[in-house]
Amino acid sequence: MSASKAPERINDLVIKIATVNGTGSASANGLLMKAIFRSGVPVVGKNYFPSNIQGLPTWYEIRVTRDGYRARQGSVDIMVALNAETYARDLTEVASGGYLIYDSTWPRPALSKRDDVSVIGVPLAQLCNENFQGVRTRILMKNICYAGVLAALCDLDLDIIRALLAETYAKKPQLVDANMQAIQLGYDYARAHFSCPLPLRVQKMEATRGHIVIDGNTAAALGCVYAGATVGAWYPITPSTSLMDAYKSFCERLRLDAASGRKNYLMIQAEDELASIGMVIGASWNGARAFTATSGPGISLMQEFLGLAYYAEIPAVVFDIQRVGPSTGMPTRTQQCDIHSAAYASHGDTRQVCLYPANPEECFEFAPLAFDLAERLQTPVLVLSDLDIGMNDWMCPEFKWDPQYRPDRGKVLDAEQIAKLERFWRFYDHDNDGIPQRTLPGVHPKGAYFARGSGHNQYGGYTEDARDYQIVVDRLRKKWMTAAHLVPPAVIEQEARCDVGIVSLGSCDGAVREARVHLAAQGIHTNYLRVRAFPFGPEVEAFLQAHRLLFVVEQNRDAQLRSLLILETGVEKTRLRSILHYNGLPIPASYVANGVAAVLAPATRPAAQLVV
Repeated sequence: MSASKAPERINDLVIKIATVNGTGSASANGLLMKAIFRSGVPVVGKNYFPSNIQGLPTWYEIRVTRDGYRARQGSVDIMVALNAETYARDLTEVASGGYLIYDSTWPRPALSKRDDVSVIGVPLAQLCNENFQGVRTRILMKNICYAGVLAALCDLDLDIIRALLAETYAKKPQLVDANMQAIQLGYDYARAHFSCPLPLRVQKMEATRGHIVIDGNTAAALGCVYAGATVGAWYPITPSTSLMDAYKSFCERLRLDAASGRKNYLMIQAEDELASIGMVIGASWNGARAFTATSGPGISLMQEFLGLAYYAEIPAVVFDIQRVGPSTGMPTRTQQCDIHSAAYASHGDTRQVCLYPANPEECFEFAPLAFDLAERLQTPVLVLSDLDIGMNDWMCPEFKWDPQYRPDRGKVLDAEQIAKLERFWRFYDHDNDGIPQRTLPGVHPKGAYFARGSGHNQYGGYTEDARDYQIVVDRLRKKWMTAAHLVPPAVIEQEARCDVGIVSLGSCDGAVREARVHLAAQGIHTNYLRVRAFPFGPEVEAFLQAHRLLFVVEQNRDAQLRSLLILETGVEKTRLRSILHYNGLPIPASYVANGVAAVLAPATRPAAQLVV
């Protein structure tokens, strides 16, 4: 080990592990993250993996954060560099005073060139070759072995790790001993050859009580089950496929008839995204709660069908787990680049209701809300998560569910209500809120109507009459205005006499919240509005008008949220300053803080700290 000793820092560090895709490192990384969580210490896990075949570089980043921050740190304190191809790059990411761990079975003196980084060599391959048989087993155990090294260096409790292994391999107890042996090999070697623990270490807390670790796709899938969704149709696409996988897994446990064993749900893997959204619309028209999950390319393909559902007023729920574009882009990196395409999905005068969850707990909460809104408004609802939320590990409060919840089916007429009508008019606004009554097929003959995506009048009949057409589309705009009062309101945090605001949405939330703490420490105070839905509620307009300067933080190149605010509110665009992060990695707090400080206190902003 070289370099000077870092100052002690407890429960405030970042560990990054550089390996090769397909070597089984995910198990070891998850084990480490969960061991820290079980120690009562808040933790966040970010996985950066390739979209192509086995053998390419992959990284897993664990942020240990006693303050419970949820954003990416943007710097690395301990780098486990196990991929020779990325050694040089991995070394440059280590913060001054940090540590780099590598497999010294093959000594690499060049790794010691940075005088401000301590290099720790552990013969991981040699240890595993001497104690395990078989090439594949040795590769897998090498990853588990480095977990043991980190356990010693960071002072993790081996009893917690053993308990996690016992849970993971409950059905294969023989694997517990083998994995624990590899853990012990790394742990004992580190204890024998290095000063343990490091100044950067983990110390038990009780800050994770009442919390769980979960990803947003799993949370959304569980929310769909609780919402009463019974039909899921999709075409596989990263990063949304795991949402449908999780939904299927939950349904296999929770949606089986106890007496007959019959499945009370339907899963369809369609031939493409067009077919999947068509199936969802058809099932929804028939009265089922149906949904699909996709990403940006799928949203592009679904545009015409989304316009059909908007104009024919058929409920549908779409989960858009955003990834990097344009085109195929980088399928395994995160962005917020579908804001425009989702808000105005389809051609013509079309506006779609969108929800913007910021974390897995909101993915769970927004799932039943999306179905309720879709049925109440009789329109598609798009839930815009992203890869960072959907596929990464988040520490969240335990989910709460109201046992009194009942699905809001909206203005669906039953047989008795239909029978009392002199005549059913499908697209007529009885209540002056823009939302008509609807019927389900087969309930009553008088409830039949011609569902169509081309010209129709307010009574449900075909027309190409100019006046009749305009009555229908004007009512759709009225319904849109009603929706602004039904969608979840923006989250607002503000102080008195502060005229500088930050506006953001989705997974930027953790970075913005942490950045505001850092800015306040510099004497820069800000108010904060997090948009949670489109259309924007009246509170969004009020917040924008109350501030002389507004920073709009988002993860795309073209400032899509900013332009949406300009289009849909009365704010003067000169008061909106963009802070844009769009390289595919989650936005760190330092990027937001430096962007704000560059405008409000440029003389105090250290340029070298602009982390991307």
